[in-house]
Amino acid sequence: MKSVSFIGLAIVGMLLAGCGGDTSFSDIKAKMAEIKSRPKGRIEPPPEFKVYKVFSYSAAALRSPFDRPLDVELTALPQKRSNVKPDFNRPKEVLEQFGIDSLSMVGTLTRPGSTFFALVKDPDSGLHRVREGNYLGRNFGKITSITPSKIDVIEIVSDGQDGWVERPRTLVLRED
Repeated sequence: MKSVSFIGLAIVGMLLAGCGGDTSFSDIKAKMAEIKSRPKGRIEPPPEFKVYKVFSYSAAALRSPFDRPLDVELTALPQKRSNVKPDFNRPKEVLEQFGIDSLSMVGTLTRPGSTFFALVKDPDSGLHRVREGNYLGRNFGKITSITPSKIDVIEIVSDGQDGWVERPRTLVLRED
């Protein structure tokens, strides 16, 4: 037991002896003196920022500048009101939940002795088969004709005076 405590005491003594020695830190003091003797620099002030001017966007209710412009001919209002109006009692079809600008024609299908079909892709990458008489777009658009290169649609839109007008639209075959 005495030998274990003697060995422990010897180890503690060696550790304390290693911590003794030169405590002047002359090399660190020399380096600090050399750094302090260098010429002092000047720190540039931070740049002045221009005051931000608040911009109020007042065209939020207008047509988005990123939508394709519509070719609508403005004519004088007809003297006689038209009988055009959408059928609100008709069940909605799947493609009527999307704007017509977000739909694209991607192909056609033909069966011998059958009608001509078009393939329309929606914004969610869903593919739909349509034919003449089907509806698409949010403005009650009815497909009037399908050719290998385009789909002709007649939309029924409000004329702004409690009436409705027909507006022709076209979906052109998209070739990627």
